Amino acid sequence: VQLQASGGGLVQPGGSLRLSCAASGSFFSINAMGWYRQAPGPQRELVATITSGGTTTYADSVKGRFTISRDNAKNTVYLQMNSLKPEDTAVYYCKAGIYGPGGNEYRYWGQGTLVTVSS
Repeated sequence: VQLQASGGGLVQPGGSLRLSCAASGSFFSINAMGWYRQAPGPQRELVATITSGGTTTYADSVKGRFTISRDNAKNTVYLQMNSLKPEDTAVYYCKAGIYGPGGNEYRYWGQGTLVTVSS
């Protein structure tokens, strides 16, 4: 199983980006999915999560600006980021809980995609 993240880049303050993360490989189903970010330093911050039923949660710092969504048919989670600020600059990682054929859930991370907000 692999998670492939894409969509990062350089954007000016106030701009928008849309991140995508697609799961591939052999698995039964996907449980919760989410996005995390890591600015320079050891701490990885939770940005947003979405359950298999569509319930979402957000970090206070991104509420009202970011929207997480998923397309279960495409095994893909998205993060629409609007009104971006320089402090949103970070490497963004997707994470998913994926059920294998035996019914056990495993946690997988994507490879990270860099978002830089700068003028």
